[in-house]
Order: sequence, then structure tokens, then C-alpha cells
Amino acid sequence: MESGMEGFGIRRARPGDQAGAYHVCLKTGNFGQDGEPYYREDPDALGRVFVGPYLEYEPELALILEDAAGICGYALGAMDSKRFYQRYDREWRPRLCEQFPDPTGDPSGWSRVQQVHHGYHCPDYYCPEPYGSYPSHLHIDLLDRAQGKGLGRTMLEQVMTLLARRGSPGAHLGVSLVNVPAQGFYRKLGFEELIRVGEGMDGCIYMGKRLGTGRTAG
Repeated sequence: MESGMEGFGIRRARPGDQAGAYHVCLKTGNFGQDGEPYYREDPDALGRVFVGPYLEYEPELALILEDAAGICGYALGAMDSKRFYQRYDREWRPRLCEQFPDPTGDPSGWSRVQQVHHGYHCPDYYCPEPYGSYPSHLHIDLLDRAQGKGLGRTMLEQVMTLLARRGSPGAHLGVSLVNVPAQGFYRKLGFEELIRVGEGMDGCIYMGKRLGTGRTAG
């Protein structure tokens, strides 16, 4: 699956994409804005959670966006969220916990990196209800140079098509309460709010979309 638009190409993920995709995660890691100033001590902190496991466990649902300068976006999916999180917890997370100790002291004084490292040790595997209607989940990030061109919509629609062909009835995603532009983007794609969790900078809106019937074998 490859396509191009204004010098950009969308393709399936392949071995060797991790570094470029982790960089995208870093540069969008501040609620959609550049997170590099907050993660200088560990630039891959976010990527180990929000990118790495998807490339490793569900590469067939991982799309990469690139241009002449390199990887500038991704759209990732998980077919069965609970099963995905079980595998993450069993196979991926123990390595993170071994390498990065759980921070100590007053959590109110933790850096962004320390907060993420704490998440390695105390993960949140929240799945909105009704789970049977939205068992799959999605994650997408694009660098600034790739935004506003319809590429995000195209990539998400392609991943949702892949999910539907595998029999998924619906997918959900989480978006920060403070990331209002992203909320509008997902609503335009047909996502509806399912539930709000938390508040302020720590709050999250979970949104879901029913997928068309397109079941195929495999």
C-alpha cells in the first residue's frame, strides 16, 4: 500500500522505521506540539509506549508517512485493544521497568520524563465502553510540515479500512482535553465522544467510530 500526495508517500511500516517514528512522537509529544524541550534527557520516552509496541506487534496496521526529508508521520492501529495491552504488559513493559526505575519523591515535582517512566511501572490500560462496539484503537501523529494536506485523514481511513476488513466493528482513540484542534479533526472524520476521563492537562476524551462491514478472511 503506497500512495503519494504533494511529495509525500504513505506506506506500510517496515524494519528500520523505529528511529524516525520515535522522532515524530517526540516532536508531537507536547499535546500535539513540539515535545523536545521537555524530553531532552530521554527523547525516546514517549515513543517506547506510543510507537514501539505497535511496530513490533501489529506492523500490518502501521502506516508510515515520509517525504524527501524522511519519516514525518504515522498512523497505528491495534485490532483487539485488550489483547494488545496484555501482550504489552507481558512482553514489552518488563524491559522498560528494568531499564528505567520508577521515580521517587513528590510526584508534583516530577519532570515530564519522570512521569512517563512512572507510567512504565504503573500503566493505564483504559478502554472505553461499550468495548464490544469499539474494540480496536488508533494512534496518529504528523509533523508540522505534513499537516493541513489531508494526509492524516487518508492515513486514518486506510487503517480503519484494514481494521474493518479484519472484522472490527469499531475503533476508539484518546485525545487530550487541551488539544482542541485534534478533537475537531476527529469529529470531522466521524468520531463521537464516548467519555471524558480526568481534567485539565491530565484529562482525556475517548472518541469512537463504528466501522463499515468489510470482513475478509485473515
